Amino acid sequence: MKVKLTSKIDGFEIEAISVAPAGTPAGGVVVIQEIFGLTEHIADMCAVFAHAGYHAIAPGLFDRIEPGFHADHDSDGIQKGVAAVMNSPWPQVVSDIQAAIDALPQPVYVTGFCYGGAATWMAAAQCTGIKAGAAFYGRLIANLLDHKPAIPVMLHYGARDASIPPENVESVRAAAPDSPLYLYDAGHGFCRAGSSDYDAASRELALARTLDWFARWR
Repeated sequence: MKVKLTSKIDGFEIEAISVAPAGTPAGGVVVIQEIFGLTEHIADMCAVFAHAGYHAIAPGLFDRIEPGFHADHDSDGIQKGVAAVMNSPWPQVVSDIQAAIDALPQPVYVTGFCYGGAATWMAAAQCTGIKAGAAFYGRLIANLLDHKPAIPVMLHYGARDASIPPENVESVRAAAPDSPLYLYDAGHGFCRAGSSDYDAASRELALARTLDWFARWR
């Protein structure tokens, strides 16, 4: 279902996907989008965490740019998504994520994919009320190393990711030695069904590790 969240930074109301578990939630998970918006992939990830017993919310971080923002997985869509990233300053993004955190039952965790991986890193550094995070193939994390996470963060990367060179990953590893960092025999976006780099085995393993990681920090 879709819900509305109000960001404290400017009072703007954003749309979010909200998926609750069948029973009493074990906690909450903020699921942070790729550059493409609140896609079927993000809804699928919310469903995965709801099936595991968490109430999942994915905030629409680009709603100020375009209500119900959506970008296709082609060159034009990528350009549209990158432009949306460039026009979404981090203080605003962090505030939007905080609105999602505040709407969830404790304990709350945060995870995200690609751009959402970097946003997870920033949330871990600047948001309150979260226990742990898991960032998936966040290329921009290497540009954000001055922002130190205040909570435990797990990192997932594809070893064959053409968009994230090995030195990017190693710079993150060196800056965050206490963060578990896993490399998978996969490319970029290996968790997204339909992606050319989709790898079911890597996705299953990474999500299992993430759920174990969250359970550790209850």
